[in-house]
Amino acid sequence: MNTAQTLGDFLRSRRTRLDPASFGFSGRRRTPGLRREEVAQRANISSTWYTWLEQGRGGAPSAAVLERICAALMLTNTEREHLFMLGLGRPPEVRYQSTDGVDPRLQRVLDSLDASPSIIKTATWDVMAWNRAAAIVLTDYSTLPPGQRNILRFLFGDPAVRARQHDWESVARFVVGTFRADVARAGLASEVGDMVDDLCRTSPDFERMWRENQVFSHSEVEHVKRLLHPQLGAIDMEYSLFAVDGRPDLSMLVYTPLDGQIAMRIRSAVAGLSPLVR
Repeated sequence: MNTAQTLGDFLRSRRTRLDPASFGFSGRRRTPGLRREEVAQRANISSTWYTWLEQGRGGAPSAAVLERICAALMLTNTEREHLFMLGLGRPPEVRYQSTDGVDPRLQRVLDSLDASPSIIKTATWDVMAWNRAAAIVLTDYSTLPPGQRNILRFLFGDPAVRARQHDWESVARFVVGTFRADVARAGLASEVGDMVDDLCRTSPDFERMWRENQVFSHSEVEHVKRLLHPQLGAIDMEYSLFAVDGRPDLSMLVYTPLDGQIAMRIRSAVAGLSPLVR
């Protein structure tokens, strides 16, 4: 498959579907959609070069040019990603979307995991949704104000959360390094500046780890979380991180208990059949 020609074909198909009148362009046309020079004008690029792109001979465009073409052609997020894959062989940078919650479909997925504590978090590690198992085993996020439902804030600011960690120092250092990588990948370094400054003021441990400038990914560590739960005792859970379809700024974190008896007790507590007693 000729990638350059495929890129050109895709651009042409998106251009011809647009209504010129809705962009203030007039005049009789032999073919549907915008003219090439009109797309180039909207994207602030050379008309000749845009024509070459559609003809499969324009060379590799930069990410900035592709973004302007996406805006000019009114591409959806899915179309934008496809255009980047054709033009640069990689997806575009994540577009962060602020949100007050998740749609009911995602919440139903969480709720179906009745023995697995699960959350949905943003690139800035704000918890947007959780299931009953997470409230029982991890943190009851419903008791926290929305602005405080941030994993770093209660990991470094809540003594009870700190006490539950089997090795708080290692957990905290991993969270800080992964958070740093996530916000940089999402282009949100400036947006989290106030929170980072606040944590540095209130937590000497956070300030120390933040100044270490380490970055981590989930693939670099053992995927087992060990907790010292006040009712369940010492528990081990495997965790897996999943992308949320259509929302690259969100991810779903699922913890699976390794002990079948622990899983049964969590499931019973979620169903309201029994309390968590040792």
